[in-house]
Amino acid sequence: MTHPGVVPLLDRVADAVSDAIGRTRPELAGADPVLRPSERADFQSNAALALAERLGVRPAEYAAELVAALAPGPGRPVATAAVSGPGFVNITVPDRVLWAQVAARLSDTRLGVPATEHGRRTVLDYSAPNIAKEMHVGHLRTTIIGDSLARVLGFLGAAVIRQNHLGDWGTQFGMLIQYLDEHPDARWRHDDVADGAAVSALDRLYRAARAAFDADPNFADRSRARVVALQAGDSPTLDRWHDIVAESERAFADIYAQLGVLLTPDDSVGESFYNPMLSGIVAELLEQGVAVDSNGATVVFSAEVTGPDGAPVPLMVRKSDGGYGYDTTDLATIRYRIDTLHAQRLLYVTDARQALHFRLIFETARRAGWLHDGIEAEHVPFGTVLGPDGTPFKTRAGGTVRLGDLLDAAVARARAVVAAKNPGLTATELDAIATQSGIGAVKYADLSTARVKDYTFDLDRMVAFTGNTAVYLQYAHARIRSLLGKAGAPAPAVATDGPLETAERALVLTLDAYGTTVAEVGSTLEPHRLCGYLYRLARDFTTFYDACPVLKADKPQRGNRLALCDLTAQTLAHGLDLLGIAAPERM
Repeated sequence: MTHPGVVPLLDRVADAVSDAIGRTRPELAGADPVLRPSERADFQSNAALALAERLGVRPAEYAAELVAALAPGPGRPVATAAVSGPGFVNITVPDRVLWAQVAARLSDTRLGVPATEHGRRTVLDYSAPNIAKEMHVGHLRTTIIGDSLARVLGFLGAAVIRQNHLGDWGTQFGMLIQYLDEHPDARWRHDDVADGAAVSALDRLYRAARAAFDADPNFADRSRARVVALQAGDSPTLDRWHDIVAESERAFADIYAQLGVLLTPDDSVGESFYNPMLSGIVAELLEQGVAVDSNGATVVFSAEVTGPDGAPVPLMVRKSDGGYGYDTTDLATIRYRIDTLHAQRLLYVTDARQALHFRLIFETARRAGWLHDGIEAEHVPFGTVLGPDGTPFKTRAGGTVRLGDLLDAAVARARAVVAAKNPGLTATELDAIATQSGIGAVKYADLSTARVKDYTFDLDRMVAFTGNTAVYLQYAHARIRSLLGKAGAPAPAVATDGPLETAERALVLTLDAYGTTVAEVGSTLEPHRLCGYLYRLARDFTTFYDACPVLKADKPQRGNRLALCDLTAQTLAHGLDLLGIAAPERM
């Protein structure tokens, strides 16, 4: 069932301007009203600037025509309209209309946000760690961004199918399994290692297996034979492989639980799942003439991308030794998601360095006829997490930062900051809030950065109670909840005939933009837009609270102001939840 939501004031006023354009100049019907929020009024239309040239009149002259046509009338969301500057039209909305918007959003379980993605089957590929290897800082952005998009698109009504594309197949597993068989005393299972760090042990054992593979030709031969056994379905080899996968997924689940993301084992689909499909994919591409033989290998030469030498860039779908790589697996993946999962939208959340790879994958899928105009496929790229020195984030020793260690450090830093701010918290309360604040701080620092940009990992800045941080927003929410708790009984119904102070007006207009912002995130796949909105909302609430007494106000102002507090708290909590961040009741 679709949900129409509450029509934002921006849209209602834009419709009024469009109507006025059509009534004043029928030949311009359908023209863009060019409406935006304004600091000098509620909204400003710049339509006259563009349309006057088409009419052969001065912009101010046509703006005056629009002002006359926008005179207040029944059902028209306009209190005043006036010409400003060379041809701008400044518009204010009646107070009663503003209060009615507050009442409508408060009475809607979705805060007035429409289900703009209703029923759209969306396959979202994100996180994708490798089996037998620890999750590290390189998995941070794909997991956080992907999870937020899953939440936003799901809330907007999309049928989201999460896919965690695990690296669970290939030569490395023959190598590791062979090494484990030759070292039966190695301890790597969850119940046999300290703190259940099975994947850490497997990671170390893999590195030892790699060293043995490189140094001992006989071990290398045995490992290759084990790869063949794995691919042939040898039962003992498969059993050991299943054990390795299970232990790794258990470790991944611990990280996902700590991060508070939606991914579950049911969302995991490893590369091994697609292995039986690869030969058929290559055969079909060859039959269609999309793929060709080249020096013993099978490739797809791009019709869109050329290299520095001007030659078409190839996509390798079968190696000269008959093996397959991730190019072929990703082709099988996109085919499966279209044919079997019936995807209408395909989203791949990976770092920006894979842009060319996905461009070639999508091109090949289009040429093969799998990907057509009714299906949208998009690579959702992101930048790099940097250290204080401006280079990719590493440990002091130059190694990869384990994701679990990074999250533990964030929680510890948040604990110290929260304890200093509120020494009256019990240890249990402090632990809970520190976890919510620390994890939220890491997520928000990532999501509040424009997705394609790099950002510097700085825990001190992330956990600050001031500035554009998750902790600031969480604290703002907690303050409002405390205020509402002091107010006691639920606020009475909004009095739409009540007066509006300047700070109240600004807060109402910001609250009214929530649905538009969430819809923009769903279409642009840019969570930083929601972060910016929530930060602006928290600041506007602070300005309102400083200027407008709430608990000591007289009726009907007290009730209306409590309604603003309630709607602000609900919007902050809901917006943070769409980012995957908790909204504590107390800080």
